[in-house]
Amino acid sequence: MKYLDLLTVIPGIESPKKRLNFNDKLKWTGLILIIYFILGQITVWGVSQQGVAQFQFLQTILASRFGSLVTLGIGPIVTASIILQLLTGSDLLQWDTNTPEGKRLFMGTQKLLAVTFCIVQAFAYVSFGAIPPNPGIPFSTFVVIAQIAVGGILVVLMDEVISKWGFGSGVSLFIAGGVSMQIIQKLLNPLVMPRGGTPHFPKAGDFSSGYIPRIFQTLLSANPMEVLIVFIPVLFTIALFFIVVYVNSMKVEIPLAFGQVKGFGQRYPLNFLYTSVIPLIFVRAFLANINIMGKMLANKGLPILGAYSGGTPQSGLMYWIYSPKVTTPRIGLFSKMIINAIRGSSLPGITLAWIPYTIVICAGAIVFSVFWSKTSGQDSATVAERIHSMGMSVPGYRRDKRIIKRILDRYIPYLAVLSGLFIGLLSVFADFFGAVSSGTGILLATMIIYRMYEELAKQHMEDMHPALRKFMGS
Repeated sequence: MKYLDLLTVIPGIESPKKRLNFNDKLKWTGLILIIYFILGQITVWGVSQQGVAQFQFLQTILASRFGSLVTLGIGPIVTASIILQLLTGSDLLQWDTNTPEGKRLFMGTQKLLAVTFCIVQAFAYVSFGAIPPNPGIPFSTFVVIAQIAVGGILVVLMDEVISKWGFGSGVSLFIAGGVSMQIIQKLLNPLVMPRGGTPHFPKAGDFSSGYIPRIFQTLLSANPMEVLIVFIPVLFTIALFFIVVYVNSMKVEIPLAFGQVKGFGQRYPLNFLYTSVIPLIFVRAFLANINIMGKMLANKGLPILGAYSGGTPQSGLMYWIYSPKVTTPRIGLFSKMIINAIRGSSLPGITLAWIPYTIVICAGAIVFSVFWSKTSGQDSATVAERIHSMGMSVPGYRRDKRIIKRILDRYIPYLAVLSGLFIGLLSVFADFFGAVSSGTGILLATMIIYRMYEELAKQHMEDMHPALRKFMGS
């Protein structure tokens, strides 16, 4: 039995037999997103809830909810994809992902690795104390591992459903959905959320945890400094949204001409953010997995990657590559500097940890951006083949895909590097300035939703309701 035949034995989702219209994709996307949120509310039976909170800060990047059936989130999928990206990008696995057989090999192996990592990571999380089982329940360790692994496999299958029957990918959808839910909660929540206490409505001297009700409460309390503290993250969130939308609209256009019809042509757009948000998801998820590993080792008395306090590294390797924090949890370091300058207080120091953190994020994003452009069919050779098969050529040159590739080589390799570098820098600046939810989470969600909007406008405009079509067209 060949390896490719073995991959077909793995349970999977069948592709649709015909083209799906907008309504069909919308139904499947909405259904899977609802199921994902429901799974996130189902607590794993037999888990000690006291130890779960230490990793809640990683939930945005991994699209997970620790202690629930989606504890692993997109971690196994991204880890499997990272390994294959590195192996194929370095030619250790010489699979041509532009051929049907190469695609089946890549996608089948990725699913096999993802399912394997669901089991391995579930075992590691429980065994090393990231998800501690309740010692008072018989066989709790085995039961918790089984539940987390099954939940992870369900996420793998739901990602495949979205990829074949919905919009975009499950990885992107789950991140955008989780961040959007956090933003709604942090903007509108009217309750006071005390640490370790019971949520309740505001009493005298209390403020709601939601930014919008808190702004009105601070205005009524005539406390301008508190108004500023609350308003700055909202302002930075809005600014970050417009920056991302503007940068997404930047592109290089290659003029093309139809070979058989003279006088007619079009332009082939190459976006400045050529590889989109995928490299940032990969590098963030990769660092999140390393951070979890470091915390688990520290819990076992092996601070190889660093010593931790409340889930935050205080020394070692992870201290230098982990996002630096400020003492005020609702605002970023830049916001803290503005507020202290207005108050006349001493400015907070910019720790040296920002330098290696920035280098690691940007370098990782560049590497994954280059590999992703090769394995996802966005390299010069594949794009040239696609343009040539459409019967198009570059004006002033004969119709030859080698010439098209030579023209594309002037742009695509550099766009892949610049795309990774810019998205990495933008992520660091988002963390530095601070925003509602996390800066990186806002960045990821905005880019994912914008790319989904572009996909809808490009592929499904004719399927939409006239009112929605008018809105999308505007």
